[in-house]
Amino acid sequence: MFDESLLEDADALARADVHELLRGVAGAGARVRTALRLAEEAGVAGLQPDGEPRAVLVAGSGPEAAAVADLLSALGSGSCPVQLLHPTGPTPQQSRWTLPGWAGSLDLLLLVSPLGTEQGLTDLVEQAYRRGCTAAAVTAPKAPLAEAVAQVRGMALPFAGPDGNERATGTRFDAEQITDTGALWALLTPLLALTDRIGLLDAPPAALHAMADTLDSVAARCGPAVATYTNPAKTLAAELDGSLPLLWSQGRIAAAGARRFTTVLAARAGRPALNAELPAALTAHGPLQASAHVLAVESDDFFRDRVENSDGLRLRIVLFQEAADQPGSAAPAARAQAYAHDTPLSEISTTAETPLDTAAELLALTDFAAVYLAVASTERT
Repeated sequence: MFDESLLEDADALARADVHELLRGVAGAGARVRTALRLAEEAGVAGLQPDGEPRAVLVAGSGPEAAAVADLLSALGSGSCPVQLLHPTGPTPQQSRWTLPGWAGSLDLLLLVSPLGTEQGLTDLVEQAYRRGCTAAAVTAPKAPLAEAVAQVRGMALPFAGPDGNERATGTRFDAEQITDTGALWALLTPLLALTDRIGLLDAPPAALHAMADTLDSVAARCGPAVATYTNPAKTLAAELDGSLPLLWSQGRIAAAGARRFTTVLAARAGRPALNAELPAALTAHGPLQASAHVLAVESDDFFRDRVENSDGLRLRIVLFQEAADQPGSAAPAARAQAYAHDTPLSEISTTAETPLDTAAELLALTDFAAVYLAVASTERT
């Protein structure tokens, strides 16, 4: 049960947030700055690229690997194909990764792992070496993965832990990895610096520091002490309670943000969501809207117990945009379809001027919303 009143009590939120999820989200800006400093100390600024890779392959354990690949692709505007390598195996700890048959000396392999103890990732480095594929990793210093990358003359970039320092190896895979709400920024930032140096996207140090400032700004607007009526993350969390969110997006970065929100809603708050890009979302989710609307109409019995009896499937559209409506935008059609089916609609857009800041604003706001849903649902009476 979601306790919306908890959102108005910062002290109660702190007590309910036993894993300090909110602290992790609020510290994203600091995490970016630490990760950038560690990457520069590791030599990323001194790279002298021989040219752009033909393709970038991304592998890693946990949901953050998919988000890293998605964001690198979106921020690079498709200038270079970015492909996520999906693991196989009976359990996450026994995962194995395989390079595609075409991978070779023209391609770049990026590995992301806070611990760096996965044997499957170490084996993948060996595969890359045999194929002549360049490898780089963001992982714990002195971890098996870091040592494997160093042995093949790749670049191992330190993973900045939530305490503001390099994450030491040897930590077992446990709940700490699931509750590290700032891990994405510690994994993504060094790779943004790396891909900037090789010309795949525009992310110089000044832009990454500006991205950190944007994350700080979102934290100031969405923090626990800010009342719901002026707090967009708390407002979104309250709106999503009891509904199945349909996350509709317009633009590459917005689409990556919607997919990321789907993941964190499931992982942090245990809430399902569906995502689709506009305009295809109008067709893909239209029948679902229509059936939900019919169920709501048919259950409109004045004498039913509205507390004990559910109204059936409740939908809410969340419209992700990188900016306000632009010429050719599908947003007006999305609003019209929502209105036609009596589907409530929430909108998320930014005023950011750069792609990095746009990504930071969208992801930070939705990370806060997912955590508020999780924390305000933990207290039971």
